[in-house]
Amino acid sequence: MSNLQGSLRLIWSAVKGKEQDYTTLGIRKSIVLLAVPMILEMVMESLFAVVDIFFVGKLGATAVAAVGLTETVLMLIYSVGMGISIAATAMVSRRFGEKNYHQAGNITFQLLVTGSILALLLGVVATYYAAEILALMGAAPDVIAYGLRYTQIIYAGNLAIILLFLINGVFRGAGRPHLAMRALWLANGVNIILDPILIFGIGSLNGLGLEGAAWATTIGRSIGVVYQLYHLFNGKHLLKIVRANLVISFSVIRRILQVASGGMGQYLIDSASWIFLTRIIAEFGSNALAGYTIAFRIIVFALLPAWGLSSAAATLVGQNLGAQKARRAELAVWLTARYNVIFMAVVTLIFLLFGEHLAGFFTSEPEVISVASEALKIITLGYVFFGLGMVMVQAFNGAGDTRTPSLINIVVLWMIEIPLAYLLAITLDFAGTGIFLAIACCHSFHALVSWWLFRQGNWKKVKV
Repeated sequence: MSNLQGSLRLIWSAVKGKEQDYTTLGIRKSIVLLAVPMILEMVMESLFAVVDIFFVGKLGATAVAAVGLTETVLMLIYSVGMGISIAATAMVSRRFGEKNYHQAGNITFQLLVTGSILALLLGVVATYYAAEILALMGAAPDVIAYGLRYTQIIYAGNLAIILLFLINGVFRGAGRPHLAMRALWLANGVNIILDPILIFGIGSLNGLGLEGAAWATTIGRSIGVVYQLYHLFNGKHLLKIVRANLVISFSVIRRILQVASGGMGQYLIDSASWIFLTRIIAEFGSNALAGYTIAFRIIVFALLPAWGLSSAAATLVGQNLGAQKARRAELAVWLTARYNVIFMAVVTLIFLLFGEHLAGFFTSEPEVISVASEALKIITLGYVFFGLGMVMVQAFNGAGDTRTPSLINIVVLWMIEIPLAYLLAITLDFAGTGIFLAIACCHSFHALVSWWLFRQGNWKKVKV
């Protein structure tokens, strides 16, 4: 009983948040304090993805297909946000390990400047060419006509998406993951509330249909960013932006871009591979594409909490390398990997047993359910490896070694996965089944390569 009470107190402490020195605190305790809010943060992101597609699914397969194609390309924008977020975690965690808090604030301001400029540039281009992007992805004319406004609103609001990712990366690097958790809960909580209201209407308020889903997402995430900025500028934490930091430093921005470019690269490569896979499955019709989209959302629901746990390793690696404790950083990674593999094994069992029921929760169309449930059951076979690989990649990123995961992605995802998926799906006529098999095999191989390279230890020598 005392052990259970102690564990509950530790979890509650993680949720409340308290500044800790993760270079001296026990490793197991550090993982819990960092991972619990990160997992809860990603649970809300997962819940948002599932709830959003649940409401959109009520509008029919055309609406789901439009969302799937829009979000596939939106992953490119996510890649920019994630790349800068990786740089934020690596650079801020290293400064916190060194106890150089003023420089951490300076880096944070430069990150905001860099992220905002990139977001505005991407938003203008993507919004202007929204129709052409949907057509390029293989959308039928009815999908383009129905989903264009949704796509334009989502792309135009990408500043909130990138800043939300970026600032949460800063919070995680500073060992303040509870602030990242609260920001995402606020953002996605607002979105979940607004989704049914803006899509279907309430009382005398008419719904906006699919366009309402876009507005709900944009408004919710913008509110989350306002919350983040308040905590960066209120001066109540070791991580803060003060007047002395409000000077643009091109040397720091250049270093941010150097670290972020590898992070952007690995996510752009990963996103591009998903785009190619989506483009292939679009050849088999809207029902296949809708099933794939639903399965992808459910997969994200499971992977995001695992990613949250993996992110604890990134913070611990960065801060302990800053404190010149490389061995401690490595031990933290192996222990986090063990926990993540166990979690993903449980998810594997759930998807194998209940994949069809999960798919049926989002749609009543038999063909869509069939595609989605098959995707879940096949891709799930690689989940245990996914759990290991996610921690290894986050460990590289936490050390500032963003180049290694990028190279792995190029070789495994572009040179192996895409050709294999095309061979199985188109050439050998396995259709969607071939794509799902390619994903399970290649992402498992990706994890094993990452594990082998992590053991080589070159990540310990990276300077950020």
